[in-house]
Amino acid sequence: MRLLSTLLLALIPLAFLGVMVAAPLWALADYGGSAQWRETLADPYIRERIVWTLTQALISCLLTFLLSLPIAWTLARIEFRGRRLILRLLMLPFVMPTLVAAMGVLALFGARGLLLPGWQDTPYLLLYGNVFFNLPVMVRAAYQGLQQVPAHRLQAAQTLGAGGWQRWRHVEWPALRPWLAGGASLVFLYCFSGFGLALLLGGNRYATVEVAIYRLIAVELNIEQAAVLVWLVLAITGLAGGAYALISRRTVSAASVQAAVPQPCRNLPQRLLLSCSLLLLTLCCALPLAAIAAQAAMAGASWRVLAAPETLAALWNTLRFTGGAMLAASLLGILHAALARRLPWVRGITFLPFMVSPVCVAFGVLLLYPEWSASLPLLIATYALLAYPFITKDLLAAWDALPASYTAAARSMGAGRFQTGIYVTAPLLLPALRRGLTLAAATCIGEFAATLFLSRPEWQTLTTLIYHHLGLPGADNRDQAMVLSFVLMTLALAVFLLLDAAEKKTARL
Repeated sequence: MRLLSTLLLALIPLAFLGVMVAAPLWALADYGGSAQWRETLADPYIRERIVWTLTQALISCLLTFLLSLPIAWTLARIEFRGRRLILRLLMLPFVMPTLVAAMGVLALFGARGLLLPGWQDTPYLLLYGNVFFNLPVMVRAAYQGLQQVPAHRLQAAQTLGAGGWQRWRHVEWPALRPWLAGGASLVFLYCFSGFGLALLLGGNRYATVEVAIYRLIAVELNIEQAAVLVWLVLAITGLAGGAYALISRRTVSAASVQAAVPQPCRNLPQRLLLSCSLLLLTLCCALPLAAIAAQAAMAGASWRVLAAPETLAALWNTLRFTGGAMLAASLLGILHAALARRLPWVRGITFLPFMVSPVCVAFGVLLLYPEWSASLPLLIATYALLAYPFITKDLLAAWDALPASYTAAARSMGAGRFQTGIYVTAPLLLPALRRGLTLAAATCIGEFAATLFLSRPEWQTLTTLIYHHLGLPGADNRDQAMVLSFVLMTLALAVFLLLDAAEKKTARL
């Protein structure tokens, strides 16, 4: 009976991954033999794109690593007014669509930037955009690592005469390294396979491999070279994703650890560190979002774009595609989590959609299912593929943390497996499900890459409409794109507030 139920659980999530990931990637294997690989990699432009993609990803990792350490230590060790609010707001840039992040950078440093205009054709815009989007990821990883340092170890080191630097070097740093390694793997994965930021901020000269793949398909119709680059991207992101999954096993939070309680600033160095940390957070995370709001406020008559039929249609498409994807992602996430509880190896493929970029997924789907390329079910399925791992991850973490005594008590009172699941396990997992759904919704609302490949013109979403206005000449079109970016940012902010409310409710429970 257990074997039969396990097979039934495996049917939907594993078949879905096979149809949407494995089969499209297998279809790509038919393109480009060894001769095509040699020809593609011999192209100077392609080699330059590969080197730049690796370079910007590594530099972004280094920058986020260096900036995250003082910020995370300040949040973990120093008590100050607004600290808890900042901890909650750290997730805000992460739930923002990449297109909003790119528009925020352009609002600061683009042709009509508010801070330092005229930087639009330099590599620094993409690097800054990567830092904005990924610094909260690294800060959270470092903060969680510091929370795993037992307070009694720090107290013992201080009693033995260790100063602040010695406590950092010998007590905190060893515990922090695995968490930073996991965060760096994730940041590299996002930066190497990022599409929206690179498309808007990189331009022609600083385009990444993902942008090169898109242009090879959409502009040059060169499927063979695009397929070679897709496999190259998959190999590198697969290594980064595998490293993250491997490191994640070593960075499980221990509930029994009594972390050090943050203390008010005691000396001048700590006050300086606090000031620098708050300044870094403002410059790297808050300014781009504030710049979008400021540019939109100055848009004047361009606000009429909100009443345009194409805007209303794009908003409706964004909401209905997200709603449909949420239904599918909920089913997939729950089934995948339940299956992973029974088959440990299934946990390893939870992050598979994270390892395959939306560009690679959309390209493979186009090749394998050309007759479905402009169909709504395929678009919704692609959205769901990119969204449901957030649900699975949160459900698994909550499920693993449930005390076994709850289930045992229900079974001892005569409840069957089904009754125990419905009346005991499910209510306890609801907060994790809500948390996963909000992150999944944020992913779908801001989805851009797959929509460019798979959407019809009449299925334009807010992200593709913003990109369309940016491609048109004139200041009015740019202002309209900024207004639409403000609307998209507001939607993402609403999702963030839902997530924050769910987090606070869970904390109270």
